Amino acid sequence: MLSNDSVYAFVDIETTGSRANVDRITEVAILALDRDGVSEWSRLLNPETHIPRNIQILTGITPEMVVNQPTFAEIANELYVELKDKIFIAHNARFDYGFLKAEFKKVGIDFSPKVVCTVKLSRRLFPNQTRHNLDTLIQVHGLVVQDRHRALGDAKLLYQFWLQCIALFGEMRLRQEIESVLGSSSLPAHIDPELINEIPNKPGIYLFYAENKQVLYIGKSVDLRSRVMGHFHSALTNRKEMKLSVQVRDIDWIETAGEWGALLLESRLIKERLPSLNIKLRRSKDLCAWQINELDGHLQVDLVNHRDLDPGKQENLYGLFYSKREALLSLQSIAKKNQLCEVVLGLEKHQGQGSCFGYHVKQCRGACVGMEPIELHALRVKMALLKLKVTTWPYPGAIALKEGDDLHLFDHWCYLGTAANESELQELLEDGIPEFDLDIYKIIRKALKTSSPELIQDLSTYG
Repeated sequence: MLSNDSVYAFVDIETTGSRANVDRITEVAILALDRDGVSEWSRLLNPETHIPRNIQILTGITPEMVVNQPTFAEIANELYVELKDKIFIAHNARFDYGFLKAEFKKVGIDFSPKVVCTVKLSRRLFPNQTRHNLDTLIQVHGLVVQDRHRALGDAKLLYQFWLQCIALFGEMRLRQEIESVLGSSSLPAHIDPELINEIPNKPGIYLFYAENKQVLYIGKSVDLRSRVMGHFHSALTNRKEMKLSVQVRDIDWIETAGEWGALLLESRLIKERLPSLNIKLRRSKDLCAWQINELDGHLQVDLVNHRDLDPGKQENLYGLFYSKREALLSLQSIAKKNQLCEVVLGLEKHQGQGSCFGYHVKQCRGACVGMEPIELHALRVKMALLKLKVTTWPYPGAIALKEGDDLHLFDHWCYLGTAANESELQELLEDGIPEFDLDIYKIIRKALKTSSPELIQDLSTYG
């Protein structure tokens, strides 16, 4: 339980923007409360960067006001002393704390106080109140505004809110609520700790939702609760995680039998739901691969586009790429590394009877001008591309990979689905093979490579 001797620091900062790893602090204010009363500390800071016009209008802080002020580094030790051993209280504390922690880290100071967010505190004390931003608290609780959007003025508003809470609920209740908030200080303000307690420590996928049930992010883990909490712990120092934490309003999850089920479900749901913060695992409509063909004794490397691609069945496929550009860059890199002729590979147009450009800079052994036998060049092409060779499907037909009580069905590097019983298995086999997906292909290859053979069942003669 917090003691009567606890010291509180009501903190507010003004910044040049919302990104702790890019933007800088322009003002810091602290209103400290201990048993002897209240004290104030505030400083304007030179952010050493541009202050956007809209920020100047909002805060009233102009470049002229800060140009001769100290930098954060110059006042860091003084500020640290002001905050040391105090309970850090701020509105949407993740923002203020994240900025200060990042700035302290730049000067080699580890800043890790106990943090109380007054948004969370307001939600606990006034659950029927629909909004809890600072302007709403001003209106609902009749707080006296002295200098809105300046650090000291907003810190004073938090102190006024604190006094209102004591008047309504008493100091004992307020300390109890702070204890509860401190226990879940890493959670976003809109997430109920009880919801987190319901998340199992089991494999599966989790979904973060924004307002209006829009999917923000889908992830997977062998320990759902630990992974979800990991996002929120990282949000204090990681820009991407901070962006997610600020927007998240709800969390859902689906348990799976194990890691493979989680990976497969994550890949499918990301392509179906298109979460705004998932970059990888998006569906590609431009999938392509290189194919080696030999015509009249000459080797030819052709790009097979999405319409004509059938991995697992086609022979001599090399590399699977999300776009034509990626495929070209990959082959060009391989050609330079292995001194292959880009004219012979079809990557460079042949100008007359002369050599390719690579020959002049010693990146080609001269296959274009007969200095290297074309048969030897063809052999070196095959050797260079060997690591990218797409394996044809090594089974007569569909297979099942057993994971717990689930059976994951695959056929020609495609995921048919997961069956929990005989009827589901039969239904999935009758549905046919879905469209090839590169991310699924990578998952299946790894699963088959690392799983025990006794877990793999041949279904080619099933039924």
